[in-house]
Amino acid sequence: MKHIRIISPSGVMDPNWIQQAEHRLEKWGFRVSRGQHVSAIYGRFAGTIEQRLIDLNEAFADESVDIIICARGGYGLQQIVDKIVLPTRQKEKWPLVVGFSDITVLHALMNSHGVPSLHASMCKALATLPEYDPVLLQMREALEKGKNIDALKGTALQGRKVIGGNLSVLYGLQGTPYSLNAIIDRCEDAPVLLIEDVGERHYHIDRMLHNLRMSGIFDKISGLVVGQFTDCADDVSMGCTLLESIRQIAEPYTFPILFDYPSGHIDSNYPLLFSQKYHLSVTNF
Repeated sequence: MKHIRIISPSGVMDPNWIQQAEHRLEKWGFRVSRGQHVSAIYGRFAGTIEQRLIDLNEAFADESVDIIICARGGYGLQQIVDKIVLPTRQKEKWPLVVGFSDITVLHALMNSHGVPSLHASMCKALATLPEYDPVLLQMREALEKGKNIDALKGTALQGRKVIGGNLSVLYGLQGTPYSLNAIIDRCEDAPVLLIEDVGERHYHIDRMLHNLRMSGIFDKISGLVVGQFTDCADDVSMGCTLLESIRQIAEPYTFPILFDYPSGHIDSNYPLLFSQKYHLSVTNF
């Protein structure tokens, strides 16, 4: 029986959703435990820096923990990522970190060490989505088997790793040991980059993408998966739509681009195992 630890390393989470998520996971056959501060509140954060760090370090240190599910995103992990004590055991035995949004920081930490992590929904979805929702079915399989169903399927790119996550968080990690460049340098082949975001202005997204371009990221990837940019409205003063901005920035490169992938701040947030190889096929450019 796999052991799942639920922690809240970022924003405050409704304790009822944590409880309902725990019940669903137990119904699926998992053993579930909680970090001691999972329901703590400190302003916008799920506890103080010290409380959140304690729960993270305890989860990583506990050799019985197979999977760490983060209760929600929000903001807070950049305050503590450089203070996390990683396991000393073999990397194959490190727990699988699950989450998205601000949890992109933990994905970057894991992937910069060559350790896979699961970009997937968290406690709200586990608590509220219908039992046979296709997202939950794939998430259950990913948690049970440690790998995702072929969500990116095709023949254009054979066996390339997927990395990335929330664009704003990735932008905030530039110049750190957890940057995209640090992750890419650990990949034996050029990886596929996934980006998504929520509530950002059109010109902010344009700025962040140009930062990735000038940092050499687009020279080092073999494909771009554009997830959902939820509540990111087009700005007519930019002279084009948001998706056209993304296309224009990536157009000089030869890699395929997959738009409108169901990943991000939406109910249909399909799981992807980062640092795991997939096959990506794009039929229309």
